Amino acid sequence: MPAPMKTARRALLVASAVVSSLALTVPVSHAAPKPSPSTSPSATPPAGMSTVGGERLGQAGTQVNLASGVPVLPKDLTARSWVIADAESGDVLAAHNAHWRLPPASTMKMLFADTVLPKFPKSVEHKVVPSDLADVGAGSSMVGIKEGETYSVHDLWLGVFLRSGNDAVHVLSKMNGGIDNTVKEMNEHAEELQALDTNAVSPDGYDAPHQVSSAYDLTLIARSGLQKKDFREYCSTVTAKFPGSTSKKKGKSVRETFEIQNTNRLLAGDSDIPVYQGIAGVKNGNTTNAGATFTGVAERNGKVLLVTVMNPEKSEHNEVYKETARLFDWGFKAAGKVQPVGELVPPKSAAQASAQPGSNNSGEAGGTGDAEKSSKSAVGASAASGSTGIGVALGITGGALVLLAAGAFLINRRWPLPDLVRRRGRS
Repeated sequence: MPAPMKTARRALLVASAVVSSLALTVPVSHAAPKPSPSTSPSATPPAGMSTVGGERLGQAGTQVNLASGVPVLPKDLTARSWVIADAESGDVLAAHNAHWRLPPASTMKMLFADTVLPKFPKSVEHKVVPSDLADVGAGSSMVGIKEGETYSVHDLWLGVFLRSGNDAVHVLSKMNGGIDNTVKEMNEHAEELQALDTNAVSPDGYDAPHQVSSAYDLTLIARSGLQKKDFREYCSTVTAKFPGSTSKKKGKSVRETFEIQNTNRLLAGDSDIPVYQGIAGVKNGNTTNAGATFTGVAERNGKVLLVTVMNPEKSEHNEVYKETARLFDWGFKAAGKVQPVGELVPPKSAAQASAQPGSNNSGEAGGTGDAEKSSKSAVGASAASGSTGIGVALGITGGALVLLAAGAFLINRRWPLPDLVRRRGRS
């Protein structure tokens, strides 16, 4: 049987992450005090960092449990901060300055998408007015939205994920009640996710005083976003047709289109870096203050890993992707052998709900039958039409949290990581 067919038949394992007793019994503000955001990144990590996810994650330097059979970490890593985690179990396999609060650049768009994406159906259309684009930062990355033209929400999200278009972000933010309201909701959502290193100032990640996140938080945010079908579709799309200008031809209005390509080089490839085998998203960024940042998700042999890399000191072209690829390589070799140094914590509401009286001692919340039914009913769903990028090849499972007893929670994670991406080997 061909490898792609085997891949399509094999479902990803559904795993659970046990919530630490600290997260369940101590108020979140005590478990992870949120330091006041700095205006610009310091040269060295602060002495005291958050310990959300485990004490070792609050320590400076590299944290890893090397033992017999565990491969040695790559020696040529120059990023200020990085995290590699099992996306399903939540285990942090290794980390370096995990909670160092740094400018995130456009990886902040993951929080924007996780917050706003569920609010508008794809088919909703919006005619762009001048005020929608009035406050887009100078030098921003743009997808090419034109005033007076109408775009679907689907078009706008393609612009956000593929071209990192700040113009698309601002249009969606205005649809969501404005920039200030959107930023407020982003910060509230970050707190709900226990991404307590994060402080959003702009929805697009454009450099701004006090705008910070961390490798830990970005990994946590990506994990949340990947529970959403549309999020997975957009972040894994390589190319798409985007609406251009409308013109008159032979008395008829004709809307032109142009092709856009994902700027994630592990997904699209580049002259000095191949497409990474199993890559399926999620988001890259690059600004003057932040340097290069990237969070990626990849799957091999039933194991799904998340890697976040922030600001490599080495200035080589595509260095952030090269260091990410080396960490992925290590993670796939080390998975199942290395003892974790921490965990990706559950959302605050999940931790609180699982500690409430009346939790089902059989490990059910709302009935396991409901979760199974949700999983089975979604199998075979595909990516929405209108994109020339990668289609979703496996079944869709809902992203709802299924709470379990004894302080554990389960997330439906039969992620439809695109089959086309899996088939691509590294050259």
